[in-house]
Amino acid sequence: MTSPPVSRADRRRATEARILDRAREQFATKGFDRTTIRAVAASADVDPALVMQYFGSKRGLFAQAVQAPPAPQASADGAALLDQLLATLGVKLGGLPDGTLALLRSMLTDPASADHARQTLGRQISGIGGALPTDGDGDGDGQDAELRAALIVTTMLGVTIGHQLLGLDALRDAPAGRIGTLLRPALAALARPPD
Repeated sequence: MTSPPVSRADRRRATEARILDRAREQFATKGFDRTTIRAVAASADVDPALVMQYFGSKRGLFAQAVQAPPAPQASADGAALLDQLLATLGVKLGGLPDGTLALLRSMLTDPASADHARQTLGRQISGIGGALPTDGDGDGDGQDAELRAALIVTTMLGVTIGHQLLGLDALRDAPAGRIGTLLRPALAALARPPD
């Protein structure tokens, strides 16, 4: 039995996906500065010119490789939001996608990566801030909802970096569920409007 012919567009998509997979691995391992188009091309078994043709530049390749997942969805139920955030953290502690690792490794040394991370985290902060309860007094200040959301996001980011990139023993050795249990009261306190 013969397999159906693969179209040129299908071959192109497969090659592009293979290049992106290898780029994510390279960026996650080496960061932006130490990753080269030539190394990505070699690991994807393509010519470096093809990488440039598909992505335009190393920066374009990086931008595609680190596409972030969407921010958590707003929820009227604070407990449901906490459950969603802690579930997301549990997934992250189980291992981050190479694109996310690449962004985390590169954001402290590459200004464009830092901008990308800032935009991604900003969207997450806005989404969570919009889901947090306010004091309901109608004065429009939201009782620092965006600041509370930023504290929640950066707390989770710190735990993720400590676990995934730094490999801190206490975080690495603890089960994700235990970390979530210990973090829940702190995140719940941040999610509530101050008294």
